[in-house]
Amino acid sequence: MFSIQNFTVESLAQQFGTPLYVYDGNKIEAQISTMREAFAGTNLKIKYACKALTNINIMKLMRKNGVDIDVVSIQEAHLAILAGYEPNQIQYTPSGVAFSEVQEAVTMGLRMNLDSLPLLEKFGQTYGNTFPICLRINPHIMEGGTLKISTGHKDSKFGISIEQANEIYDIVQKYDLQVVGLHQHTGSDFKNAHVIIEAAEKLFGLAFQYFPNLEFIDLGSGFKVAYREDDHVTDMEKLGKGVVKVFNDFCQQYGKDVQLWFEPGKFLVSECGYLLTSATVVKHNPARNFVGVDSGLNHLIRPMMYDAYHEILNGSNPDGTEKEKYDIVGYICETDTLGKDRDLPVVHEGDIIVIKNAGAYGFSMASNYNSRFRPAEVMIYNGNAQLIRKRETMEDILKNQVVVEV
Repeated sequence: MFSIQNFTVESLAQQFGTPLYVYDGNKIEAQISTMREAFAGTNLKIKYACKALTNINIMKLMRKNGVDIDVVSIQEAHLAILAGYEPNQIQYTPSGVAFSEVQEAVTMGLRMNLDSLPLLEKFGQTYGNTFPICLRINPHIMEGGTLKISTGHKDSKFGISIEQANEIYDIVQKYDLQVVGLHQHTGSDFKNAHVIIEAAEKLFGLAFQYFPNLEFIDLGSGFKVAYREDDHVTDMEKLGKGVVKVFNDFCQQYGKDVQLWFEPGKFLVSECGYLLTSATVVKHNPARNFVGVDSGLNHLIRPMMYDAYHEILNGSNPDGTEKEKYDIVGYICETDTLGKDRDLPVVHEGDIIVIKNAGAYGFSMASNYNSRFRPAEVMIYNGNAQLIRKRETMEDILKNQVVVEV
């Protein structure tokens, strides 16, 4: 029977029900250690990109391990503060938000990361050089698992084009803005480690030419994790050696010790997460076999949205020698295939079907589609399994609805 730490998936399902998100907190700590080892020799700061998984207990675990935080909305910032972060530990990286949200972020004392010329202009008009800022630069590098998760190419909505460097500098000079950081993010699941070094060198060029007072350079993230056996992953040791060398060379030429920032999300939490589901029906059709489970795209949208592959196990019988090929499908009134043509030990109704790599962009992208409840969440940490989010109920579905006479 498949286990997470020392807990069998059937015991977890019996105690907490299904569908159920389970997170291995010690795996998160191991990923943090891997990053620190890879980039040892630099003044490293890790910022958790919390949009990947915003449960407040996961954020508290990050803080416990000395990891700061990157948020993309004011609501995430409020969650981070509730998790114990100080405002200066929170980097706010909005994309196309109303200026009122930017103003709230300033009032809260967050670190500001500005991603467009109009926003830079408006910020300068409103605040002058009162607050330090970071600039999100689009380095024009096409990289990432798919176009949907590639964010640093020329046609992306994200960041200020590197070709607009002169315009950036004009606005900075006009308002005497305090630029203390440069940021880029090429996208998730990049396959070639050299892209980080290529992006870094573009930011170094801007620093030398325009920005003499930087405190940090933020190289984003996008490190590839394994979604299947023998999958390509980012070689963190190799990447670290390359980045440490070029970054230290930059600091020496720049004349000061600049912090190196990364903001991983998926790398820290993807592999810690499991979505436990129950097989509700095993359906043998002439063309193919289906295993229906008590979950679907409302709980894990990545397979439908990104054609993402997640390894799927029969957690009740992981080592069975008699196998069949199945499509694992959800209970949503929509085509919601979670896994296609999977060879699994024979599945019976009631078996626990385990979907791996569900820690990143699983619950955080979940919805109430078909008026289904979102799952409970459990964290296993140092041998203890604790409920960290209750399963929703009809009260949650109805909570903000206003019944009127019709």
